[in-house]
Amino acid sequence: MATLLLSDLHLTASRPHAVAQFEAFLTGPARSAGHVYILGDLFEYWAGDDDLGDPFNERIIAMLAAASAHVPINFMRGNRDFLAADGFTRASGVRMIDDPHSIELGNRRTLLLHGDTLCTDDTEYQRFRAESRSAAWIMTMLGTPLEKRKQHIQTLRAQSETQKRTKAADIMDVNATAVEDAFRASGCDQMIHGHTHRPGFHVHEVGDRLCERRVLDAWYEQGSYLAHDESGFRSVTLA
Repeated sequence: MATLLLSDLHLTASRPHAVAQFEAFLTGPARSAGHVYILGDLFEYWAGDDDLGDPFNERIIAMLAAASAHVPINFMRGNRDFLAADGFTRASGVRMIDDPHSIELGNRRTLLLHGDTLCTDDTEYQRFRAESRSAAWIMTMLGTPLEKRKQHIQTLRAQSETQKRTKAADIMDVNATAVEDAFRASGCDQMIHGHTHRPGFHVHEVGDRLCERRVLDAWYEQGSYLAHDESGFRSVTLA
């Protein structure tokens, strides 16, 4: 049975086509898969598990719960939904996995990541990432009233988009040394991640090994996923 991997869906009520494609994925290809891996940024943003009652969030969670009754769905938090916690997993039926996480694909140890930890040239983002993953920052954020928290997240998103327009494109891509270090630390020779929105296939020479890296596409223009079965990898674009 196939393993299906996807990331960077950025689901929001303002993009109904992506939501419809995700529903078609969950009721179609996912139902006959062996495993599904969502490697972060499922949502445009997740304000916290106390937002489970939001009508849009309820819809996505119901879709996940229905699908997870048929296939194991593994979820890795990204930079947009890292506040998802036990309440989300209980309601949706998904299994939370750490970033990074290794699995076996085709008798090869494969490293799964969201991908933002590899973008080490973007020092401004890495500083914010370190701060926002701290227990103190998360406690303060989740202690803020939900509506005020959502407003703060929207402000952070707007600031991030403004900053992106002033950064060189290569700064926001992965750093080759960070990629090679991840291969060395994990012992894996195959890597799959998202985050950069630059789908592709890359080969890295790590010591005496040739290691392969596959980058998943974002769902802004079209939904897609990476499938792996006994015949190897294939990229699939959703209709």
